[in-house]
Amino acid sequence: MSSSLLIVQFVLAIMLTISVLLQKSSSIGLGAYSGSNDSLFGAKGPASFLTKITMTLGLLFVTNTLTLGYIYNQQKQQSVVDTVKTDRLIPAKPNTSKQIPLVPAVPVIPNSK
Repeated sequence: MSSSLLIVQFVLAIMLTISVLLQKSSSIGLGAYSGSNDSLFGAKGPASFLTKITMTLGLLFVTNTLTLGYIYNQQKQQSVVDTVKTDRLIPAKPNTSKQIPLVPAVPVIPNSK
């Protein structure tokens, strides 16, 4: 889930950057490539359309950022101890039918007297 949201975050960042650069400003920027005033978007050109798109992309970007922060915070609060499987840590009961000596057998050396 977090990896797909991270990909969406990158796409939103690129689209938001492009929509900001396409808007007209005092130095025109990339807005010069947006077409003339007789365009599909009305008499003002794409200005109001790009403003709405930029605002929508900005809200999506902020929402996605907050969601990613929440998800990563929840993952960080999980402890490593919570993920350990305890069924393998408990030793099995020893087999009473076949006793294994705790001390290894020591060979007895006879006296040569």
